[in-house]
Amino acid sequence: MTESLEAVEVLDPLGDLDAADSQSATKNRAKVGSARPSSLLYTYGPGATMDLPSFTIMPAGLDDWERIWARRGSVPTVHAPRLLDAVKVHLGPQVSELRPFPWAPKPTSHSREGDDLGVPARVFPQWLRCTNCDILAPLTRYAYRNTNPFRPDQARFEHEKCPGRNGRISKRPMPAVPARYLLACQDGHLDEFPYSWWVHEGARCAAADVPSLAMHDRSLGKGASATIECRACGLKRPMNQAQGEAGAAKIPRCRGRHPHLGLFDKNGCPNATKLMLLGASNLWFPASLSIIVMPESTTETHETVAAELLKAAGPKRVEKYGTNLGKWREYLDEEESPLASLSDGDLAAAIAHLLEPPPSEEELAEQRRTFDPVSLLVPEWNFLQRDPLGKLHKADGKSGLVLSPPDGGVHPGLTAKHVTRVMAIDKLRKVNAVLGFTRIDEMERANDIGQRLVHLSRSGRPAWTVSTEDRGEGIYLQLDEEAVAAWEAKVENPDPNSLWSAHTAAHKRNFDARFSDTAKDIDHLSRFRPARYWLMHTLAHVLIREMAMYSGYSAASLSERIYAWKHEGERPPAAGLLIVTTASDSDGTLGGLVQLSARDNLERVMNKALGRARRCSSDPVCAHRTPKDPEEFLHGAACHTCAMASETSCERANRFLDRRFLVDLPGSVGLGFFN
Repeated sequence: MTESLEAVEVLDPLGDLDAADSQSATKNRAKVGSARPSSLLYTYGPGATMDLPSFTIMPAGLDDWERIWARRGSVPTVHAPRLLDAVKVHLGPQVSELRPFPWAPKPTSHSREGDDLGVPARVFPQWLRCTNCDILAPLTRYAYRNTNPFRPDQARFEHEKCPGRNGRISKRPMPAVPARYLLACQDGHLDEFPYSWWVHEGARCAAADVPSLAMHDRSLGKGASATIECRACGLKRPMNQAQGEAGAAKIPRCRGRHPHLGLFDKNGCPNATKLMLLGASNLWFPASLSIIVMPESTTETHETVAAELLKAAGPKRVEKYGTNLGKWREYLDEEESPLASLSDGDLAAAIAHLLEPPPSEEELAEQRRTFDPVSLLVPEWNFLQRDPLGKLHKADGKSGLVLSPPDGGVHPGLTAKHVTRVMAIDKLRKVNAVLGFTRIDEMERANDIGQRLVHLSRSGRPAWTVSTEDRGEGIYLQLDEEAVAAWEAKVENPDPNSLWSAHTAAHKRNFDARFSDTAKDIDHLSRFRPARYWLMHTLAHVLIREMAMYSGYSAASLSERIYAWKHEGERPPAAGLLIVTTASDSDGTLGGLVQLSARDNLERVMNKALGRARRCSSDPVCAHRTPKDPEEFLHGAACHTCAMASETSCERANRFLDRRFLVDLPGSVGLGFFN
């Protein structure tokens, strides 16, 4: 969002805790919970609502993280230059680094190490309901309890001297829970529901300036079933009147609020709002990019080196030294900078890039529009075409990648299935970077992403963004391109009665029904996937299910990375898959997946996986599932019994799957690649 913004509050929970510690013996703790880095990246990132045992919080924007990092002398960074370049396309050239979450491990449970770090968060929503008397009020009406430094899960809001529903004052404080109704708009704004405005139908209460409200909810939290009551004037109004298209006209328009940044857009927001329930799945969609770090992705580009020069020297020296290579050499040598090892050609190219005028908003918008996510996969694919020099071959000193050829080579049984390449990835490093988030529509369904991507900083121009670094292992498998191309030409049959035409038509219906109202002008085929992707994607899913039985890892801990695209320009075609398991809070994994790359093991696993793909307990319904108008699902013969995987495993949310492209099923003989 580029419009002017009005800040509301500054967040410094650890600073507030220090102040409280110096003033009282009964310490009010700042920490209220914990989460894994992967959860904070994909489920509970900045701008999302995170349920704690007694209330709900929202991780704050990156501006507030700066106060956390300021408590340390230095800030760690994550080295992934190619990913950083991709982040700059979306967030701007001013992004200079990727940072991990502010966290440090504790050697013992009672250690103080890492107490100065943590993700800052706001209590949101800030309207709470007493579970005993139903009073509905902002959190300032309630007492906050969080005194045990080793039990942050006990943090809670309480209603003291609660009168109850019968008027008897309670001897002990009663717990309060979040009021679960919110308002959201398509541009990512989120606001609390205006309960007083709602019950009085936009007017003021006739009996009190600040009326006492109550929320009566007796249906165990199912839907918008509560009733709001004004205890001053006696008016009541059910929340279900705000639901649906009819209810949309009864709720107020958007105020342009970003609670994770603690501000409102100064000029407001022209959008209509939608009633949302706390915890709704479409309340927050992360926008992120990720790479498997390989040597080609660790090579620093001139753009990356230019950013490092600017960070090291500052704008005044950049202006002073200009293109004087000798001055730059002298400065870098004096500072003992790692950049001093650059060749004259690379250093001159980086300096020239540094002195170029910054791109205009129009140029940045065009870069975002033409960005192709496949560009992040191409360096990985190119490197995986090389043969390891031997067992446990270290690719380079930075990526952390260690590869091995399969024990005994590729099994003849796999070669007969057109498997031409298998590699064991003994060690790998996966880096994920956060761009921002969207609401109501996920990132890939918002063509106007430059407008709808909600930024993580108040300026909208962050100098850094947060990332996670996962380490693990994997198996790489590649199919013969000639066989895949011949099969693909047969499957992508333009006949209107063909299976491929049915999937294409279903994608068009799905696209029209679910795509953002502000982005109807895009060709749906640009988001469709070729037949080879359906093939590799379905194969990855059935292999994940089978490998989970032998590797010692659960199916949910295995994930896929699909390399499947046709020839385009200078980019060669690809047909491969990488199945990996990673962990963000350890040094890696235990090798159970790598063991399955041995020729006999992988042959057995693949035979069993394809054999299981021929049958499903939901057949014949599953085997004959083909979308027909008005159906819009994006899969064919695939269900949770046979081919679908958990959200943590699938990169496409179980879309673009069909067992008929793997093996012949009744009624579809001739379509299976592995006949």
